[in-house]
Amino acid sequence: MRLEELKDELESLPVSGKLKKLAGMYQEEIIFTSSFGIEDQVITDIIFRNDINITVATLDTGRLFPETYKVFSKTLDRYRKKIKVFFPGQAEAEKMVTEKGPYSFYESKENRQECCRIRKVYPLNRALEGMKCWITGIRAEQSGNRSGMDDLEYDNERMLFKFHPIFYWTHDEVERYIRDNNVPYNILHDKGFPSIGCEPCTRAVAEGEDFRSGRWWWENEGKKECGLHSR
Repeated sequence: MRLEELKDELESLPVSGKLKKLAGMYQEEIIFTSSFGIEDQVITDIIFRNDINITVATLDTGRLFPETYKVFSKTLDRYRKKIKVFFPGQAEAEKMVTEKGPYSFYESKENRQECCRIRKVYPLNRALEGMKCWITGIRAEQSGNRSGMDDLEYDNERMLFKFHPIFYWTHDEVERYIRDNNVPYNILHDKGFPSIGCEPCTRAVAEGEDFRSGRWWWENEGKKECGLHSR
C-alpha cells in the first residue's frame, strides 16, 4: 500500500482505531518500541488496554536509570503482558568498553555516536528485522528536527512504515492521559527530565530550556538524536 493510501485509511480513526487497523493489516509484522518515557507509556496503555496485537519491545542499553527499570517492572505488573527486550551485542559492547573505557562518549561526538550505535541502533535493527510497520512515541513539539516529520512516514532505508500515533498531542494532553488513566510513569519526569535516555547521558533541564537539551548536553553543535530516528 502506498503512503497516501494508508494515510487515508487511518485519517478519521481515533488512536486506538488506528493501531487496531495497522495491527490487522500487518499481523505479526508490526512492533512498538518503548523507552518507558511518558509518551511511550500512553501508547503501551492503549495497546495493552485494548488487547491490540502489536509486539511491544524495549532496548535495554545497560546504562538506564534505576527509575526506568522500576517503571518497566510496574508496567509488567499492571498489564500482565510481555515486553520483548533487546540488548546490545556482547562482543561489540565489550570491545568498546575495553578499548575506550566506560565513559568514552564524553570524549568526542564520534565516540558518543559509536556508543549509541552499539547500545541502541544495532539492537533496534534486530528488533525491526522482518517488520513492515514500526510504532513510536515521537511527538512534533519534542524538537525542531521532529516537528518537520509527519505522523505517518515511510522509512526507505528500513523499508517499513513508521507511525507516531500521538504525534500531534501536546505535553499537557500526554500528562492528562497518564493522570486520567492511572498509567505507570517514570518519576524522573516530575524532577525536570522531559526526555529520559541512558543515565550518564541525560540530565534535568531548566524551565524554558529545549526539550532535548538534557540529552548529551556537553555537545553544543548539531541536532540531539541518537540515530534511532535519523532522517
